[in-house]
Amino acid sequence: MSRFDLDPVAAHTPVEIDDQPYDAAVLAPVVDRNDEDHLLFTRRADHLGEHPGQMSFPGGGAEPIDDSLLETALRESAEEIGLGSEEADMIGQLDDIRTITEYAVTPFVGRIPDREYQRDGNEVAEIVVLPLAGFLDSANYEYERRDHPYYGEMVVHYFHVDGYTVWGATGRILVQLLELATGFEAPERVDRSQV
Repeated sequence: MSRFDLDPVAAHTPVEIDDQPYDAAVLAPVVDRNDEDHLLFTRRADHLGEHPGQMSFPGGGAEPIDDSLLETALRESAEEIGLGSEEADMIGQLDDIRTITEYAVTPFVGRIPDREYQRDGNEVAEIVVLPLAGFLDSANYEYERRDHPYYGEMVVHYFHVDGYTVWGATGRILVQLLELATGFEAPERVDRSQV
């Protein structure tokens, strides 16, 4: 049985980023299904201008109406998957990440009920719940080093689970969650031939 130990997430002091022109927040939703932990993702609609078709956690850009980035994450989750803010049992906050679209993204982690969610047909092509065990299977993981013109050398993580690939900014958030809450360790040495 695959379970998160979310105590280290609750105790984590997140590193915050304040040098990007835009702020965003996401919720990494943990679902208990059949006595095993799963994660809920959205597959972004193919017509969206940024990251079309990619797997992501529910979330989006901060709006003036949001009193906090947590409120942003919950408001966007309500819009994208129909999650009621009272349904989320918030656990903690992960480190902010920078995206290539000049956002500082603040990830939150929370448990949500295992129920049928309603996707926003305009933004979300599909709601996908994937088992934690799939992310911990080393056969489903690969990585590469890329040079980015602005951020320099980056490690890109790919998780291939049940026919879906989680990578990019969501992959980076997922790596920290897995490192804090499971025995997962991202490799220090990047050599694609070794995976």
